[in-house]
Amino acid sequence: MPEPAGLRARIPRRLRPRAALILGSNAGRLVLAGLGELVRVQIFDRAMTLAAQAFTSIFPLLISLAALLEPAWRERLASLLRLRGPSEDLLQDALSGSPSNAFGLAGMLIVILSATGLSRALVRAYRVVWTVEHKPAGAAATGRQIGTVLALVVFSLGARLLGWVASLLPAPHVFGVLVSLLADVTLAILLPWLLLGAGAPRGPLLTGGLAFGLMMIGVRAAGAVWLPRALQSSTDRYGTIGLAFTYIGWLYVLSFCLLLSAVIGGMLAGGPAARR
Repeated sequence: MPEPAGLRARIPRRLRPRAALILGSNAGRLVLAGLGELVRVQIFDRAMTLAAQAFTSIFPLLISLAALLEPAWRERLASLLRLRGPSEDLLQDALSGSPSNAFGLAGMLIVILSATGLSRALVRAYRVVWTVEHKPAGAAATGRQIGTVLALVVFSLGARLLGWVASLLPAPHVFGVLVSLLADVTLAILLPWLLLGAGAPRGPLLTGGLAFGLMMIGVRAAGAVWLPRALQSSTDRYGTIGLAFTYIGWLYVLSFCLLLSAVIGGMLAGGPAARR
């Protein structure tokens, strides 16, 4: 990342005095450090990798789980996930012609093991963001990776269930936001702790988790408005492939927020940028 002096040399001469004041302030230095961290961790590329891995990991697990259930329970699962319209049709198409006895526990195990690619991508991302030298290996690391994938599936189901419980309380909107905040903070702390174990730095871990939870308040509100319309529009225009790309786009937003919160946690709680 260029130093402030190098940046000033590239700024038009008439704007340099004002730029010098901005870049020389505490806020300016913080912004420069933050931009430098985003470049260092390659946040855009890593977010896309995580989004693609999540799409090919979480969705097959949910579909395989539904395949093991009776039709009545499949409908309850779709209702719990709030699948409507094209999303519910996609689930039914994936399960049509595939009786549950053709997909047993062995098939479920294969899907789980294949889904650990997402866990490995998360390990690489967190190690780069927080400059963690220790690389988990061995059977324990594999167990942590599988546990992470299962935790994501449980979170996908549990978050919806908690949202339903919050809707029954006296102030559903307030409790809904609080429940979602708690769930998001817990997830953002749990993921790196599961993957890195003792190698996860406590300060960035907790600060990043809180940053992710606060960030997701706005993201969830925007997604509640945008995502259903985008899913319907993309399905009407491009069919199933449009639906898939819309989900990947949404997963990219979530992955970007997860990595950005980890960067913020590192900057505010002793990460590499904070030590500069």
